[in-house]
Formats: sequence, structure tokens, C-alpha cells
Amino acid sequence: MAVASCFSRLYLPDIRLNEQSNAQGSEFVQPNMKMIQQMQNRMAKIQQELEEAVVDGTAGGGVVKAQVSGQKQLVSIKIDPSAVDPEDVEMLEDLIVAAVQDATERAQQLAEDKMSALTGGMKIPGLT
Repeated sequence: MAVASCFSRLYLPDIRLNEQSNAQGSEFVQPNMKMIQQMQNRMAKIQQELEEAVVDGTAGGGVVKAQVSGQKQLVSIKIDPSAVDPEDVEMLEDLIVAAVQDATERAQQLAEDKMSALTGGMKIPGLT
């Protein structure tokens, strides 16, 4: 019992302070909620823009082109006929991989740039 009453004495003043500050602090919660809602709206807009965006990547001086969405999904591959050599299929495979990687990196950069505008340049894990 002595421990409980000692704990109450230490803990209750904090509760009372919180109760007093709630009456005064509620005006500070409102702007924060508005700010959070604005951020959510801007994030939804950015996600929509990324869904609609298509980024190009190239390899081999442009003989292989890949398109990736802002959501980093492969959209298309274009291969110039000059890049097709039946004797060197591995080279074409490497060019395809390089073009897809280039497009994916550009899509990642696009997403980071758009999110950076939202977060003020802070890198927040999970947002890109």
C-alpha cells in the first residue's frame, strides 16, 4: 500500500498537468490535424501523379528502350532491330536488363523528388 500511495503522488501531478494543458492545448491540436489532412491530400495527389507517369530508360546508345511507370512497373520494351544478333543473344539480354534498371532508377528518382517536395527534403523511410 505504501508503494501505491507513493506512486500516486508521483503520477497524479502529471495527470493534473495534462488535464490543465488539454483545455489550453486543444487549440494546438486543430492546426496539426489540418496539416496532417493537407499532407494526406498532397500525398494522394503525388501517388496519382506517379501512377500516371511513365519514365524512359535506355541502353546501348538507345538501341534498347524500356518504359517504367512511376510505380516502378515495367510498361514496355522497344528493341532496335540492329541490336538483334542471333549469334550474341547474351548482349541483347544485358542491354534489356540495363535499360530496365535505368528506367527503374529514373522512376525511383522521380518518386523521391515528388516526395521531397512533400516532406521538405527529409527522407522518411517507406514514403518512396
